[in-house]
Amino acid sequence: MHSILFIVFVPLVAAIVAGFANKSFGATLPKAITTGGLFLSCALSWPVFIGFLMGSSEASVTPVLHFMTSGTFDVSWALRVDALTAVMLVVITSVSALVHLYSWGYMSEDPDQPRFFAYLSLFTFAMLMLVTADNLIQMFFGWEGVGLASYLLIGFWFRKPSANAAAIKAFVVNRVGDLGFMLGIFGTYLVFNTVSIPAILAAAPSMAGSTIGFLWFRADTMTVLCLLLFVGAMGKSAQLGLHTWLPDAMEGPTPVSALIHAATMVTAGVFMVCRLSPMFETSPTAMGFVTFIGAATCLFAATIGTTQTDIKRVIAYSTCSQLGYMFFAAGVGAYGAAMFHLFTHAFFKALLFLGAGSVIHAMHHEQDMRFYGGLRKAIPVTFWAMLLGTLAITGVGLYGIGGFAGYHSKDAIIEVAWAAGSPVASMVGVFAALLTSFYSWRLMFLTFWGEPRWAASEHIQHALHDAHGHGHDDHAHDHGDAHAHGHDDAHHPDPAGEDAGHTPHVESRGFNEIPKGTGGYHPHESPIVMLIPLIVLSIGAVAAGFVFHRWFIDPESAGGFWNGALFFNEHLMHEMHQVPLLVQLAATIVMLSGLLIAYLTYIRSPGAPAKFADTFQPLYRFLLNKWYFDQLYHFLFVRPAFAIGRLLWHRGDEGTIDRFGPNGSAWLVQVGSRAAVRLQTGYVYTYAFVMLIGLTAAITWAIAG
Repeated sequence: MHSILFIVFVPLVAAIVAGFANKSFGATLPKAITTGGLFLSCALSWPVFIGFLMGSSEASVTPVLHFMTSGTFDVSWALRVDALTAVMLVVITSVSALVHLYSWGYMSEDPDQPRFFAYLSLFTFAMLMLVTADNLIQMFFGWEGVGLASYLLIGFWFRKPSANAAAIKAFVVNRVGDLGFMLGIFGTYLVFNTVSIPAILAAAPSMAGSTIGFLWFRADTMTVLCLLLFVGAMGKSAQLGLHTWLPDAMEGPTPVSALIHAATMVTAGVFMVCRLSPMFETSPTAMGFVTFIGAATCLFAATIGTTQTDIKRVIAYSTCSQLGYMFFAAGVGAYGAAMFHLFTHAFFKALLFLGAGSVIHAMHHEQDMRFYGGLRKAIPVTFWAMLLGTLAITGVGLYGIGGFAGYHSKDAIIEVAWAAGSPVASMVGVFAALLTSFYSWRLMFLTFWGEPRWAASEHIQHALHDAHGHGHDDHAHDHGDAHAHGHDDAHHPDPAGEDAGHTPHVESRGFNEIPKGTGGYHPHESPIVMLIPLIVLSIGAVAAGFVFHRWFIDPESAGGFWNGALFFNEHLMHEMHQVPLLVQLAATIVMLSGLLIAYLTYIRSPGAPAKFADTFQPLYRFLLNKWYFDQLYHFLFVRPAFAIGRLLWHRGDEGTIDRFGPNGSAWLVQVGSRAAVRLQTGYVYTYAFVMLIGLTAAITWAIAG
């Protein structure tokens, strides 16, 4: 039996067992089953990946079952394994296994641990089905499966209104993208008469230049199909316009952020574009649009990350920005570079999210970085892990020698965009790298350097009150209750229903204006089950770039590795190494510039950020309010939708359907009953009189007949 069957279906079996067992056997057994299942899948995935690296494995398809046949429409479930699939297998199973292990510590006091671990494994199964799909219907099944699991995990703490609102927001926004994806699948079947991915990709070049009727006009066939499919990618990968769900998804537990919103689900759109790269190559218009959206998202999200104070939201916007890099790499035809950055990003972004979770764990659920400071000695392992993650995402390295993971993958995207004749995208990437360096080091300086500002935190005060008032350890906490009344509720009272229950609160105080002091609080390092994933991911953040770069993007080696799994342009990858020296050094220069700016403004001159915000108040508020996308969408879509809903409710449902339907029928019965009551006098002569009238009428009808 092929190992791919175990890799894909073991998480499903584990999810079913843990979900149905729930609390019947306590929390430990479901946790052990799901975690063990993911480590088994991970252990089986790495040999598959290594086999493709060594050139000893070939693409294969493992049949599972026949799904349906209707005329020429035939769908069979099968698991495709090639180099592209192998990359995604190790990313998904490795990060998921480590997140499962990390959650043993992070969720240790949550009363619903079996349900949480079942959801994690269910998500992993759906993601594995997506990346092993041999046809578009199976890919759509996995696509919707991860959407469902994401909804369940974001809203895991369902007693918290903002978590419920964020889950609904993610679900609804993704439905918009999924509509485009469905239309793209329908159109692809209409054009190619098949949903088999290999058959579609083989026939795609022959359709170049043809036209199709769409929305009452004729347009290029492949452009229409690729743009519709890309709309799905925009929703799932939180690209500009359909990005609004991702930051609010931070309402879920931090392990969820690391698994779904850093390494797996949000990269599904990138994977889909790379899988269907021969289709996109037939449409320069679609490629240009992908480049534009990717570059715009890269810049847009990076600007917002510079003003956020919630540690998880800074990393969330960083994720949006890094996904933008991947898309504009794909848009210029460098699909190998896009997948390389997806691969390295999985390690350092999961590391940063889990590191942030360790900080939140140490600070009694406080997520506002302004109430941190001076933590590097209190939680040294977390500090060093996040430092390595920051060095990776900012792209620290030495020209001609090598560096951390991001140095190899992100810099390659900037260079290849220039080589592909897209200097604007390349320069946008450089400027976004400057902002990335700034907000990443800003996060580090606010969290780990400077004097402690812990005593001013409501969460820390709550912890101290518990410790002094109830004799608990000063770090004791309860995840379920603390998160049910968590950071956002404590610091940001929300108007009903707006911005997924989390309207940004513009705090007038800068971090340097917050009173200094520990208040007697003593942060503790996370337990070993949370530190092991940090250590393992740190290795990936350091080594993934220089170890694997030749298989992903080297013009001599990468073609053999990909072997048709995606479109690989060897000429473009050769040209990447011929770009001007300034372009090659640009990312390193701006990385150092961002570090210097962050150091000067948050260490040397702590009052500078507040002065900048006061001087450029409109710009600061514009960025702090996320370019006002949420407010714009609330005005354009949410309010009209509620207005239409109220109209249909009061005028349509109550005023028409209920009035003339069940309510009207009930009224007629009531009126008829009142009339009938008047006939029921209780006198025998009245009844005899009615009977006489009836008999007379019957005789008259009979004679007349």
